[in-house]
Amino acid sequence: MSPKSRLYTLVKAWKNKPFQEVRDACGEPWLGLSSQALEEHQSWSKRQAIGHEPIFNCKGTKLTGSVFRPLITASDTQLLRLFMEGLDSITYWYRSGRFIPGILPIPIHALASSEYVDALSDLILNSRLPVGLVTLGIQSLPQAQLEDASQEGLLRLRRLGVLLHLLQFSGSAEQLQWVEELQMEGIHVDMAQCRQPELPLELLSQIQHSKHARTQIYASNLTLVKDLSNASLLQADHCYGGLMMPPLSRHQMLQINDSRIAKAIFTFHPHPQPNQNGDK
Repeated sequence: MSPKSRLYTLVKAWKNKPFQEVRDACGEPWLGLSSQALEEHQSWSKRQAIGHEPIFNCKGTKLTGSVFRPLITASDTQLLRLFMEGLDSITYWYRSGRFIPGILPIPIHALASSEYVDALSDLILNSRLPVGLVTLGIQSLPQAQLEDASQEGLLRLRRLGVLLHLLQFSGSAEQLQWVEELQMEGIHVDMAQCRQPELPLELLSQIQHSKHARTQIYASNLTLVKDLSNASLLQADHCYGGLMMPPLSRHQMLQINDSRIAKAIFTFHPHPQPNQNGDK
């Protein structure tokens, strides 16, 4: 039997392997995998998944973090597994000598559930990561009936040293109130929504009047050269999106060389060139 045919037989056997149900930390069935299959799947996915979106400073000279994108669209049954993978990637970078903070998006209804908060707390504590490396990305504000439970869940996780970011920030009074009350460390503004000339300055004015002093601005979804200009008008501290760099695997994140980032980014949009005398 040739090596090619042996590989085909192995893959076919794995594909046809019957799944067994297991339960997550909340006591509910969530993956439909045996513990052995779960371990094999996690080992493979952690090495191969292309889901870590790099974040840079606005000059493109330094890698400042990452967003674990698979969590943005995760179902309830996938949430804890993907959260565990995100933590594992941050640990992998940390143990490899790179201090790369990771933003792990979480749906607000999970933060209003004491069972989910208990499970997330256990995962964070077991990771033994330093304070400042793990950030929860809140995807939306809660409905009125979940507001108290959501704030309680967020405060429990903050006491573990987790940072808080609000994703999809639009500048509404309710969002600004949450940012101020919870003293969030970051707000993320989608640059696709700021392509009208007056919007970045108007949004900046709203943010400056209400945000907490240590809250930083993240310009997300940069896909056009104009988005980079708007991020500058917004006085963003960090930028990410297709214009900067597409999502990578966790191993590829380690290969990012800060000294080459700006060179790669600014090939897409010109910057002032010095004349022969060295003056701009």
